[in-house]
Amino acid sequence: MTTPPPPALLVAGHGTRDEAGAEAFRAFVRELGRRHPELPVAGGFIELSPPPLGEAVTELVERGVRRFAAVPLMLVSAGHAKGDIPAALAREQERHPGVSYTYGRPLGPHPALLNVLERRLDEVLGGTDRSDVTVLLVGRGSTDPDANAEVYKAARLLWEGRGYAGVETAFVSLAAPDVPAGLDRCARLGARRIVVLPYFLFTGILPDRVREQTGAWAAAHPEADVRSADVIGPEPELLDLVMERYAEAVEGDLRMNCDSCVYRIALPGFEDKVGLPQQPHFHPDDDGHHHGHPHGGHSHSHAH
Repeated sequence: MTTPPPPALLVAGHGTRDEAGAEAFRAFVRELGRRHPELPVAGGFIELSPPPLGEAVTELVERGVRRFAAVPLMLVSAGHAKGDIPAALAREQERHPGVSYTYGRPLGPHPALLNVLERRLDEVLGGTDRSDVTVLLVGRGSTDPDANAEVYKAARLLWEGRGYAGVETAFVSLAAPDVPAGLDRCARLGARRIVVLPYFLFTGILPDRVREQTGAWAAAHPEADVRSADVIGPEPELLDLVMERYAEAVEGDLRMNCDSCVYRIALPGFEDKVGLPQQPHFHPDDDGHHHGHPHGGHSHSHAH
């Protein structure tokens, strides 16, 4: 009995009116295909850029694919990842009877991406003492509060253990605070040096807008030391992470926040916690605890 081929990989992108950004996505998909010749790989966009996602599915079907795993090449789970891509995949399943698929989860804030963000900061800081540096992490922005909260989570994880004075958060569209307001906040907090770090995978109109708004604010505040960092880009860590999400989708390995869990991943400053057994622990501020019992009757063990 022959073993069925592994499911193909379908990479779903957001889309941009910026041709350089769209081509960066297409080149990234081609590189995934070169790295994994055993897999049919295709990619498409939800909007704004060719090829559309449906065309990518058709390409796979024409190559004989009957099963695929779709991975959203997106940092946060907003409307596209939660609604538009699943709807598009459902339409494609109707168009191509007999085709089945599984759906992966967005990418961030994975430790590998945090390491790339740290590298982008180092590129503009050189040997500057991090304790003098406040980072403004700028996300796309969404009408979905959960998506915006994920950017705040990324900012906190970037701050933990890395020695920056602070990591603040702003958005370039649809959500407050915007970039000038975020920079104002950094200044009011007494920031000595500010690095604006775009939380974007590839170049495009919105990352360009972040840089332009940063430049305009810096010109109006000549007393401030403000620098702009680059986007994440098609780094090896990003290629590996897409394949990690592919494997999760294929194997049905649906997780909670394990890839930023201090007991699984060596986060900076917390490396000694990896693999530690988790015991029930006492919450002294929990209204329901039982006085006199060392663990308050709780059994908050973590299954890792």
